[in-house]
Amino acid sequence: MTEDQQHIFSSQLLIVDDEPANIALLEQTLEMEGYHNISSTTDPTQVLLLCLKKRFDLILLDIRMPGMDGFAVLEALAEIMRINYLPVIVLTAQTDDETRAKALQAGVNDFITKPFLRWEVLLRIRNMLISRCYYKQQLTRADDLERKVRERTKEIRETQLQIIQRLGRAGEYRDNETGTHVIRMSKSSQLLALAAGLDEQHAEKILYATPMHDIGKIGIPDEILLKPGKLTDQERQIMNTHAQIGADIIGRHESEILKLAHSIALCHHEKWDGNGYPNGLKGEDIPIESRIAAICDVFDALTSSRPYKDAWPVDKALAFMNEQSGQHFDPPLISLFNQILPQVKQLREEFPDTEE
Repeated sequence: MTEDQQHIFSSQLLIVDDEPANIALLEQTLEMEGYHNISSTTDPTQVLLLCLKKRFDLILLDIRMPGMDGFAVLEALAEIMRINYLPVIVLTAQTDDETRAKALQAGVNDFITKPFLRWEVLLRIRNMLISRCYYKQQLTRADDLERKVRERTKEIRETQLQIIQRLGRAGEYRDNETGTHVIRMSKSSQLLALAAGLDEQHAEKILYATPMHDIGKIGIPDEILLKPGKLTDQERQIMNTHAQIGADIIGRHESEILKLAHSIALCHHEKWDGNGYPNGLKGEDIPIESRIAAICDVFDALTSSRPYKDAWPVDKALAFMNEQSGQHFDPPLISLFNQILPQVKQLREEFPDTEE
């Protein structure tokens, strides 16, 4: 027996006829041919329930039945027949054009006239099941293709994230031994985005985009970036150019992630009261992804060691940031950041500065 024959003979069949003798004859005919998944009912009101419980490949349906005739059954099954390409062969002694036309309009695929001939029944059923098998194979191929596309898309996105993280760390390594700041900062930005009500896709894109927030540090001279003491006004002006440098490095691109990365690199030093840089944006004129990144960046920077400072205790850093609510930071976002603080602190345990 070929594989195709095995698929056909293992098909799920349902016989619906109010006469038990008709069902017995059909079952015997089918079983002798090799079919072994046959269900039946003499109660047409049970057909919909049976189809909801089991995915049949073919229904053999009598038209003339008391209480609920075959047309009523077809009406009840219309949605299932449409979605699942469920073929129906009508068993009927009525051969008039009106009955046939009505059945075809209701979605019937073929007719078997009672009393039926054994060879005709088997051939019509076999032909219908061949089409059904082809349909199921196409569904399987489509599912496999979709799965492969999902896997490949996930692989590409993970690769993109790794590249973006490493580019971000290229800038961060200039003043941080491990560069894990960008990992903690990006993950906490995702947490804050979700807390702020952004959808999961938007929050995930922020996760991907934030690691490049300080890529512009590549363009800052070491004597300024690594200076252990306070910067002069002129040095501070040069330092502040890293936001524009970062935006220029990322550039303009149609990718949603790179658009967010550009926005974050450019605007993560803007302040809620308008006293930030490089463009002095104020309040909600600052993109929300940049307001989110600003909070997460500053908190992690404060609680991390740098060549020019020691790490602050969490309580001191949080108190300072709460004081800056409405000045440096978006007040509602600061309130939400307080709520997610336990999760943010957990990130430092997962990604400490001592890890490579």
